[in-house]
Parts: sequence; structure tokens; C-alpha cells
Amino acid sequence: MSSQPETRLSLGPVLYYWGREQLLAFYAQIAETPVDIVYLGETVCAKRRALRNEDWLALARMLSDAGKEVVLSSMTLIEAGSELGALKRLCDNTAFSIEANDMAAVRLLSGKTRFVTGPAINIYNHRTLKVLAERGLKRWVMSVELSRTTLADIQQQRPDNVETEVFAYGRLPLAYSARCFTARAHNLPKDDCQFRCLDYPDGLLLSTREDEAFLTLNGVQTQSARTCNLAEDIDQLTGLDVDVLRISPQSRHTESIIRIFHQCLNSELSPQDARTALQAFAPKGYCNGYWHGTAGMECNEAEEALCL
Repeated sequence: MSSQPETRLSLGPVLYYWGREQLLAFYAQIAETPVDIVYLGETVCAKRRALRNEDWLALARMLSDAGKEVVLSSMTLIEAGSELGALKRLCDNTAFSIEANDMAAVRLLSGKTRFVTGPAINIYNHRTLKVLAERGLKRWVMSVELSRTTLADIQQQRPDNVETEVFAYGRLPLAYSARCFTARAHNLPKDDCQFRCLDYPDGLLLSTREDEAFLTLNGVQTQSARTCNLAEDIDQLTGLDVDVLRISPQSRHTESIIRIFHQCLNSELSPQDARTALQAFAPKGYCNGYWHGTAGMECNEAEEALCL
């Protein structure tokens, strides 16, 4: 088994609507885990205001003091002038790096400071990476629908000063809409959603008529029903010089998931044993189809040969 300890772990932003106390307790626990990078902030819905800007900054300082690299994440879908104003204030921050999740944020940050692009920014080739690198890109998160073959092509001509991060664990963020699907499911208008997302700390499952888990509804965001798990593909990821593996928070077991990935990266646990250890944490099963170039909801066994 080959692994590269220099590959780091990140914890993506919380994608769900959790209450204030839950968020504060969650990040207090995360400070004690071996995760290297923590992304903070609301990226899905501007109505989710359990924490104020001052609270996010206080968490950022606490996690930074605990030795974590902290990145503040921007909204993915900007729909109102007030949200654009909030984005401008976020990009004016000088204490922490910013994860740009839409091109408005990229424009505000270009030439001003080095930044990260999230998985919603469509980067499909090395030419786009080069253009963004000239504007200050320091790390990009690969779009979840891309395959290892596409990544291999991009990595061969990746700019020297740009890192690559891959979404390695969590329900895949697939799409965003101006319509709130959680409110719709409760026959509520978006403007009077009554914050029903609070009832679904890991999203609202959508099943087919045959009762097969299909998607997860998370307000204006659509996610996969199955949990993406690339633990068994870690040798391929490290073999492709991926710098960071991202774990997406879930309401339970996130600390355990981080530790299993950390053990795997440090050769304390084989990728196969890591996948087995993670089995209990995904109620609707796992998927890794996009990575293998097949339908995203499929689960493919890892191949022994590295994708080079």
C-alpha cells in the first residue's frame, strides 16, 4: 500500500441548517481532531443565520489557535443585493483565506489576495486553472462530477503554485436552484419556509416510487442520497498528487470519519479496512461512480493500478 503523509485532510463547510448550539459544539469537537483545514460559513441559503459573522470569526480564531488552516466560504448562489453586499464584506476580510463558490467572489478576490475555489466553480481543464492562478488561485476543489481520468489530465499541466483538493467523503452537492425544495415538500412558499431545514440535520431523503433512495433535498441544494466515499481509492488519489482530501460534515460521526481517513493516509489502516470501518456511517450506502467515470450513484470497487 502506498500513501503520502503530506496529503492533508480538510473539513468542508456545514451544508445543512444546524442550530447555534449544535454548530458551536461541533466545531469545539473538530478542534480536537487531526483535520488540517477547516472551511467555515454558510454556503447554501442566506436565511440560515444561526451564527452571525462575529460568531464565525470567533470560531475561525479558535480553530486557528488549535493549529488548523481556516478558510471562510462564500455563498454558492447569490440571489439578492443584500447577499452581494455580504459577499463583498466577506471578501474584504484580511485575516483568513476565502473559498469562492461563485464567480462573483472570484472577481472580487482577483488580484487582491490568494483564494480557493469550491466544487461549484466549473474547472474542467488546466487552461482554466492557469487563468485563475494568474488571478490569485491557490487551491481548487475538483467538481464532484469529474473522473480520475479527467483529473489525471489536469494534474499533468497544473500550475506549480496551485494545490488540488478532492471531495472524498459526504453526500455529493449536485445542483442549486432558486426554488427551495424543502419548503416545497411541506407546501410552503420559499419566503415563508418556517426554517423547515432545521428538521433535517442531514437533509430530506427523496425516494423513487420503487422506494429506492434517489436524492437528498437540502433547501435550494440537491445532493446525492448515497454518501460519496473515496477511502478505498486513496492510493489513486495520492498517486495523482492530490494535496487535500475533503470530508463533508454530517450531523453524527464526523470526528470518527476524520480519524479513519487520517489513519489511512498515515498507513495505519489499509484503504479496504478504512472502507469497512466507514460502513456504519452511511445509512443509504456509498457511491464513487463519478470518480470511476460511471454513473455517480454507482459503487465501484477500486482497481489496484494507480490512475496515472
